[in-house]
Amino acid sequence: MYPNVQAYDRGVMFNPDGRLFQVEYAKEAVRKFGATSIGMIGEDCVVFVAHKNITEPLAVPSTIQKVFRVDSHIGAAYSGMVADGVHLIDFARQGAQNHRLVYDDVKSVEALSKNVSTYMMQATQYGGMRPYAISLLIGGIDSEPRLFEIEPGASFLGYKADAIGAGKKVATEMLIKEYKDNMGVDDAVALGVKIIKKISEEKLNPQNMDIGVVQDSHDFKLLTQQEVSSYF
Repeated sequence: MYPNVQAYDRGVMFNPDGRLFQVEYAKEAVRKFGATSIGMIGEDCVVFVAHKNITEPLAVPSTIQKVFRVDSHIGAAYSGMVADGVHLIDFARQGAQNHRLVYDDVKSVEALSKNVSTYMMQATQYGGMRPYAISLLIGGIDSEPRLFEIEPGASFLGYKADAIGAGKKVATEMLIKEYKDNMGVDDAVALGVKIIKKISEEKLNPQNMDIGVVQDSHDFKLLTQQEVSSYF
């Protein structure tokens, strides 16, 4: 037992065992409370399927969004604290647009993911800040379809298919069994919906699902409620 263990609980500093408690707490918040989001690379496409966990009976589902257009060729989904998620999506959008203005070209998916990761890392290094309580999936098409996960500790990794949020463990197990390389858009979306139906404890309907697709035209599209209904 180390003396004054609570001192390492109050800020972003390593304890003698090499642990960052605040980062671990942020990861636990995502694991416990973040609604599940799934990303998959298909044949010339990237697909996002996200559960909108609406707990308030009088809430308007359309005011809650989990999948976003970041640039014409990039989309993103988050799981975790809503305010943190929206803030980081805005940061990613600003980075993409600044790159267009300066270089008259689109920013690559990997470069944008690195920028967001670096920004999130600052919250794990300075006193008076807390890590962002979200995990992010950023995906799109530049030279090829790409998908990255950024977790609360700010590390990022590329995936062919990935899940974040409370249902990550079960969703990952299902993806390992059922995901196939070069899946078509419809097959990938259907698999994502199937997985979230399996995980969810409530009856799902098109109103509490967000689905976004980046296709070979490099144009991100958020599916309408009527289009989402065709997968139920």
